[in-house]
Amino acid sequence: MQDDQTRRRFLVSSAAAATGLTIALPDLAAGQQLPLTPECRGKNELTIRQTEGPFFKPSSPFRTDLREPGLKGEVFVISGLVVTRSCKPIGNALVDLWHADGNGDYDNKGFRGRGHQFTDSEGRYNFITVRPARYPGRTPHFHVKVQAANRPVLTTQLYFPDDAGNARDPIFRNELVMRYVGDRTPPVARFDFVLDIA
Repeated sequence: MQDDQTRRRFLVSSAAAATGLTIALPDLAAGQQLPLTPECRGKNELTIRQTEGPFFKPSSPFRTDLREPGLKGEVFVISGLVVTRSCKPIGNALVDLWHADGNGDYDNKGFRGRGHQFTDSEGRYNFITVRPARYPGRTPHFHVKVQAANRPVLTTQLYFPDDAGNARDPIFRNELVMRYVGDRTPPVARFDFVLDIA
């Protein structure tokens, strides 16, 4: 377990250093982070499921920074929590993220814009990547799979609050809109996943 924490600490600090970012990115080890208090409102609503889509690839790399040479687009950070219906954090939950690049293209040969990690003991996750572009029929979105240990997989998609394409996308759901936090330089968004666990 200590090796896992050390690896997480290394991955997070390396990713932040590689980007040259000076914003307060979530630090899974040191506890310095964006204000990630769960947004609990009485009876917590479960995160809704959505289609996986045709571009999922198993065995994505274990990493925080999904950028690789050739991944085009504006730097974007997404952070949040994985919690139960009663707002308890879920540690060691798998969060697998994949998305199109800044041209609306998926990397189906390699793993640009693809990766997974495990939440820390506070249920926190974060990715550094790029903002995906629209492509025919779809507004910009992230694909995500979330799974607590020995539980079913939640497959869903996340959307941007400021995109005109949302109204034209037949799959779009307002319940899956991320929210911006901080000064948005680079953009940082938050989404908390609520799993069907008491």
